[in-house]
Amino acid sequence: MEQAKKKKYLVNFEPSGLKIEVPKETTLLEAARKAGIYLTSICGGDGYCGKCKVTIDRGQFQSRPTTLLTTDEISKNVVLACQTKILSDMTVTVPASHTLQASQILTDTDAGSKLADKTEGVFKFDPLVRKICLQMSPPTVSDHTADHERLCTAIREQIDAPIMQTGLRVLKALSALLVEADYKVAATIARRGGTAEVLEVEQGCRCKTNFAVAVDLGTTTVVAHLLDLTTGSTIDTEAVYNSQINFGEDYIRRIMYAEENDAFDEMQNRAVSDINNLIATLASRQKIDLHDITAIVCSGNTAMIHFLLNLDPTRIRREPYVASAGSVPPIRAAEIGLRINKRGLLYCLPGVAAYVGSDIVAGVLATRMYTKKTVSLLVDIGTNGEIVLGNSDWLVCASSSAGPAFEGSGVKHGTRAGAGAIEKLSILPDGSVEFKTIGNTHPVGLCGSGLLDTLAELFAAGIIDRTGRFQPKGDKRLTEGDEGQQFQLVPSDSEHQEIVITQPDINNLVRSKAGVFAAIRVLMESTQTRPEDLDAIYLAGGFGNFLNVKQAVTIGMLPDVPIEKIQFVGNTSIAGAKTVLLSRKALDTAEKIAESMTYFDLMSHPGYMDEFIKAGFLPHTDLSLFPSVKNPPTKTL
Repeated sequence: MEQAKKKKYLVNFEPSGLKIEVPKETTLLEAARKAGIYLTSICGGDGYCGKCKVTIDRGQFQSRPTTLLTTDEISKNVVLACQTKILSDMTVTVPASHTLQASQILTDTDAGSKLADKTEGVFKFDPLVRKICLQMSPPTVSDHTADHERLCTAIREQIDAPIMQTGLRVLKALSALLVEADYKVAATIARRGGTAEVLEVEQGCRCKTNFAVAVDLGTTTVVAHLLDLTTGSTIDTEAVYNSQINFGEDYIRRIMYAEENDAFDEMQNRAVSDINNLIATLASRQKIDLHDITAIVCSGNTAMIHFLLNLDPTRIRREPYVASAGSVPPIRAAEIGLRINKRGLLYCLPGVAAYVGSDIVAGVLATRMYTKKTVSLLVDIGTNGEIVLGNSDWLVCASSSAGPAFEGSGVKHGTRAGAGAIEKLSILPDGSVEFKTIGNTHPVGLCGSGLLDTLAELFAAGIIDRTGRFQPKGDKRLTEGDEGQQFQLVPSDSEHQEIVITQPDINNLVRSKAGVFAAIRVLMESTQTRPEDLDAIYLAGGFGNFLNVKQAVTIGMLPDVPIEKIQFVGNTSIAGAKTVLLSRKALDTAEKIAESMTYFDLMSHPGYMDEFIKAGFLPHTDLSLFPSVKNPPTKTL
């Protein structure tokens, strides 16, 4: 009631020109969210990441004091949006660094093509939804078979469907439709477990107009592939950033925000809207009627699937870390607002645990590691780091909170993989720094692969020691900053600030890589797997697709195995979803994979902290685990 009485003010965000009217004392971050403007906010608005900087050009405001702004920034009215309350009409400039560029998302058009053993041909082509043409004989005085039974008999002549069901809506319209069509119709049949459901019956032979969409619903990005279910081919792909990102970079922040603000409906609406927009774009581009899209298969981490279905995700972040559902039966897509055929189905792939979701099950399916006698390792480093180890006899998995630092969280000049992000970096023998940015534009920060390169190069050059600490070398680029010692990677000029890597940055990166390797070691130790036992290491996801493998071994993130054993496999989440769309057996297999995987809760595992501490050195306290970097080359500065 008190909020309703507050005076409202108009906030104008530049350079977009978007405007929003909000009550007095609303934070700038909340105003930006309501206006549909993305501001980087890794901490979700708690005021400690320092990423949501904007400039107030006009207007009155109240900001909480913070050490995350320099004196120069404060003098120029640069503020943290999450810590600034609106006290009048105002104009705010949003820096270009906040821009999300969908062009940098790994859409992986030919998902699965990077795999040594492709999934094509492994499963019989038997799509989850099929359209079949039926030419039935009309009833006669000697053939009194009812219309529905006549339809079912005709369907069973073409496909294996011992158990069938038909909805009342279809039944009520069936007789009139059959008579008008002279019993020549197209039936759409969907698989729901062991049951074949008649989704729709249409006049004429429309068997070649049957499409579906595979969706990778990620914490950061949403990727959609449009498939032709008649041929099994991928027609088109599209991707966007997950619009939930306004409420927190990671899903734990989003769950907390939704709890505190009763915003679970909003989280679902965001997920549904993103998917709908992708589908609409694909359909429009390919001139396909939404009515002819009959199925969606969605893969994602456990929290994202919960948000999509509006299941309660709150216990995911609290002991004993339990999901509301790991396996969800197919539902009508329209039930949650997805705009495809009104009777079309949404299939969500099954997950394993609160922190190992269906995207990882899809990855196991796509890599076929579950079919091999030899042992393989699947590593997917995103917002979290998920690891699966195993073969055809056993599969074990774990999740480590590893990705955030390599996505820019807790790193002074960390940024997403967009234009201007340093994606490759090397320190030359003369001590000079060489780098490459995405889009070949002026650097604005370091994305994940650039951060990994930086850590490895600083170590190889002797600028940091095995503990990750800077070593005094008399180098002018090693200076004291607001956060202690820092190393200059890119000098400032009249238009651009310098880019540095600080001691806290390095500490965060070392902890992140230690989290990944410690998880791998726990799984390997628990199964008595040695590095030489690994036949393959599969690197999945956007970050894995671009990292330098040798550098990842140098810092001790990945086991020290021959480089040829390490394979980039791209977006295995979407590859697995597509495989399932095209094969009923693949869906059955995915369900068996989820059921058979043994989940290790690292927080309660007695050996995890020991392994984490051991991995907190470069490359590790036990150098025998890294023979190729036991004596890292030291470059002369």
